[in-house]
Amino acid sequence: QVQLVESGGGLVQPGGSLRLSCAASGSISSIYTMGWYRQAAGKERELVAGINRGGDGNYADSVKGRFTISRENAKNMVSLQMVSLKPEDTAVYFCYAVLPTWGTSPTTYWGQGTQVTVSS
Repeated sequence: QVQLVESGGGLVQPGGSLRLSCAASGSISSIYTMGWYRQAAGKERELVAGINRGGDGNYADSVKGRFTISRENAKNMVSLQMVSLKPEDTAVYFCYAVLPTWGTSPTTYWGQGTQVTVSS
């Protein structure tokens, strides 16, 4: 079993910064992709950013230039540095990790989510 634990959410004023972190633990041989989704109230969950083992990241257009994703493979950790936050970034942010599963398709694991609120 694999567990993902997020940290770093909270309340911040518009224009402020936050850093989210996520640590994966458990039965882990390798992790393909890690990253973050978010879900705002009344909206569908959307991809924010993902990063592969080689460190190549991809971002939603809405966060490009403001968010930076990074990863520490040795620690099975992924982080999301968020700057110039806007009220529309308010959401629950979920960490995810895609792991190989022997004999079948890769499995995606999810964290419990951490609330990010951008408000004055």
